[in-house]
Amino acid sequence: MSKEFSRSRRVGEQIQRELAQLIQQEIKDPRVGFVTVSAVQLSRDLSVAKVFISTLNKEQNIKEILAVLTKASGFLRREIGQRIKMRIIPELRFVHDVSIERGSELSALIDQAISSDSQNKKEN
Repeated sequence: MSKEFSRSRRVGEQIQRELAQLIQQEIKDPRVGFVTVSAVQLSRDLSVAKVFISTLNKEQNIKEILAVLTKASGFLRREIGQRIKMRIIPELRFVHDVSIERGSELSALIDQAISSDSQNKKEN
């Protein structure tokens, strides 16, 4: 069982690298903008890949980006199939990854708490 996990993780990492490159170089739609492929999670049978994407620009409409990438998923699968030798190329399902945004919000809250704590110490 651990061997399956190891293989699915390795294949997921390779798909992540290829997708990041393909989205950056081949997708010419201006609605996509700057998108990062943060992770790829493969199903146990390697038939479905959940692709987590994030963007640092909060003004970009994430629903529109997901729609564009979903529409281009056939093209992306074909390109991945040419770059990676696999019997079955997984179906791509794009999901918004909010972990980076949450991390930056938490970091801002921590910085705010530290600065208010240091101000309280100066007053006392």
